Amino acid sequence: MSNFSKPSFEQIIESNRLLIQPVIDFDTSKDRLLQMDFTAANTELTNEILDDTALFSAWVNQKLATRDARYGIGGYDEHRTIYSRSAHFDTGEEPRRLHLGVDIWAPAGTTVYNFFDATVHSFANNNHFGDYGATIILTYDIEGIQFNVLHGHLSLSSLDGLTAGKFIPAATPFATLGVKEENGYWPPHLHFQVIQDMEGLKGDYPGVCKYSEREKYLANCPDPNIILQSTFIA
Repeated sequence: MSNFSKPSFEQIIESNRLLIQPVIDFDTSKDRLLQMDFTAANTELTNEILDDTALFSAWVNQKLATRDARYGIGGYDEHRTIYSRSAHFDTGEEPRRLHLGVDIWAPAGTTVYNFFDATVHSFANNNHFGDYGATIILTYDIEGIQFNVLHGHLSLSSLDGLTAGKFIPAATPFATLGVKEENGYWPPHLHFQVIQDMEGLKGDYPGVCKYSEREKYLANCPDPNIILQSTFIA
C-alpha cells in the first residue's frame, strides 16, 4: 500500500505559487486594501442603508475613499447580517447568513483576470434581488487536483461568447464587474469562491449557507485567500 496521500487544495496552490496570476489589477507598491466587516459588529450598516443599493454603494465608496483604499475585501467564513436585505436568503426555518467566498469591492467595470489555465464549467444570469447576477464558473486542473471557482456579480457582457469547455489561459481578462442592475442589486464587487464538488449544479452554487451547515460547506469550499495572495501580497 502506498504511503503517499493526495495533496490538498492548499498544498497544490502553494506548490504552484509562482504560476498563480493576479485576479484583478493591484499595485502592491502604492495601492491599499481595506478589510471590510459585514457582521452584526458593524453597526454603521443600518436597515435604511441596506435596503437601498444606492445608499449601500455610497457607504462602501465613502469607506474606501476615507482610507484611500483601491478595493475593499473580506468575507470568507463570515456570519453576515447584510443578507437580511433579501428574501433570497430567508427560505426555510433557518436563514442563510454564512459567506462561503471572498468579496472584492471595486467599481463597476473593473476587469477580472483568470489566475491559472482553466476551462469554462458553466455560466448563468442569476437574476434575482440579492443573487449573483451574471456568473461564470471556471474549472481548474492543477497537478491532477480539480476544482472550480465561481465568479459572481459580473457584467452581463461578460457572458457574451462563452461556451462550456472553452479554454481561458492564465492572466486572460475574461470578465468585468457589473452595475447593480446586472449583479443582483449589490454595490459592485466580485464574489470569488472555490468549489471542489459542484454537486451537479451549473451556473450557480450557494455562496451563503445556513450556520448549521457550516462544516459541510466549508469542507467543499476552501478559503480562496490562498489564491488571492498572489494579487494583494508582494
